[in-house]
Amino acid sequence: MPHLFDPFTLRGVTLRNRIGMPPMCQYSAVDGMAADWHTVHYGARAVGGVGLIIVEATAVEARGRITPNDLGLWDDAQIEPLARLTRLLKEHGAAPGIQIAHAGRKAGTYRPWGSPASGSIPAGDPRHWQTVGASPLPFNADYLPPRALSVEEIHAIQDAFAATARRALAAGFEWLEIHSAHGYLLHSFYSPLANQRLDEYGGSFENRTRFLLETVAKVRQVWPEHLPLIVRLSCTDWLEGGWSLADTLLLAQRLKDAGVDLLDCSSGGNAPAAPAVMGPGYQVPFAEAVRREVGLPTAAVGLITAPTHAEEIILNGRADLVLLGRELLRNPYWPLQAAQALKKSGLAPAQYLRSF
Repeated sequence: MPHLFDPFTLRGVTLRNRIGMPPMCQYSAVDGMAADWHTVHYGARAVGGVGLIIVEATAVEARGRITPNDLGLWDDAQIEPLARLTRLLKEHGAAPGIQIAHAGRKAGTYRPWGSPASGSIPAGDPRHWQTVGASPLPFNADYLPPRALSVEEIHAIQDAFAATARRALAAGFEWLEIHSAHGYLLHSFYSPLANQRLDEYGGSFENRTRFLLETVAKVRQVWPEHLPLIVRLSCTDWLEGGWSLADTLLLAQRLKDAGVDLLDCSSGGNAPAAPAVMGPGYQVPFAEAVRREVGLPTAAVGLITAPTHAEEIILNGRADLVLLGRELLRNPYWPLQAAQALKKSGLAPAQYLRSF
């Protein structure tokens, strides 16, 4: 069985180890453009030894941003700042990935520095814009109701995902993730908690998953065959009557058939009061079930902090990658320290060898 510090190959991309940084918004972009903060932030994690860096949720259109300070790639002018970033990540040994996204009914929130998200921007505020979703159901009472998308608008957003994928390729990314989790637009379509449509995009499992599967098909047409295409999924809504792991297994098979190479297995985000029981590795069973039942490679995420825990997940075949979110925010050099703990060598850059 492989170990945490063994390489991992997916299509034509080989990661130096099985440690990845998942997408985590930095709220530091201006008009969707990457800034110096992004270069420093992601560059430090590449130097710190991660095998894969997935750049934060990057909007396929301006109204698809979670906040006004989020990255975007809906315009060619946004390519070059990200191209500088991908060159840096490759130089320091990390595979550059990016998550392309549309926030749907959870877009247009405002996050003042040093505070949690404060909900929807009030109507009339210049930062506000009309959000869209599967149905006119707000995420919670602090959010304004979204406008339900027409079929024509659905197709236009799917085209926007494909256009953003082309720009991601031009920027030098080698790993593309479609964000279909955490209550954002694509998740709001496949979950019955947010989708009350009566047309071909609502009702049955086949209809509710249509938006995602059609989006994958359009993106796969423009994303090269030698590069991996990933989907991040909320594997359960954690609520009765919502999306379930059984649904995930059915969808995972369809995604595999459609050319998706790995499922990034997360959960929740579609209902404010979902009773998830959180703890170290609490989402790993989702990655393990998809890998075992569908034969699709998976990434595990969720409060993984200890090197021995990450090693156990890989060694026992529970996932192919471990993605460390908050732990890598706290400690950019976690992989170097984990290599020491697991008695692996050769990861630290020459400039840091005196410390390892």
